[in-house]
Amino acid sequence: MTPATEPMTSMTEETFLTHPFGPLYAPDARVLILGSFPSVKSRDQKFFYGHPQNRFWKIAAALADPSVMEAGLSGAPIEPPKTIEEKKALILRSRIALWDTIGSCTITGSSDSSIRNVQVNDLSVIFCACGIRRVYCNGTASYDLYMKYMPAEYPRPVKLPSTSPANAAWTLPKLLAAWKCVADDLK
Repeated sequence: MTPATEPMTSMTEETFLTHPFGPLYAPDARVLILGSFPSVKSRDQKFFYGHPQNRFWKIAAALADPSVMEAGLSGAPIEPPKTIEEKKALILRSRIALWDTIGSCTITGSSDSSIRNVQVNDLSVIFCACGIRRVYCNGTASYDLYMKYMPAEYPRPVKLPSTSPANAAWTLPKLLAAWKCVADDLK
């Protein structure tokens, strides 16, 4: 089945899935941020970080604007982009490339810990098209899979704490402090 015709699955059903959308990048991208595999909400939206409690889009807004970063580090609320078009524009203007390490896998719901039968994405598409200087992995699953399956000649990634709502031990200010290195690489 193609991703467009795959049946909807329950949160507890183990299913083999193919990534339902492609990477987001422009030729001037300098940083690649990799997730593991899209959550149920992201698969439904066919776009990155679709769960409303995922902090990625707040972090992306802070990466794009130093004043938002400073305010967020102090605990001030951050207004993320709302629409998919606003999110795409933010990523592209920030010179970030987005994709996921996994191209297809067996997964239960959105649980990274359930992932099996992994086939990774071909990241050479992005590396050949862009001048990527640094690769960041959003969470341990993405990082571990990158280290296990990606060719040794690819850039060594930096593991960042996951923005997932499942990573509740990390507050937004704590996540921003860890992710600030991405903003420094984008300067």
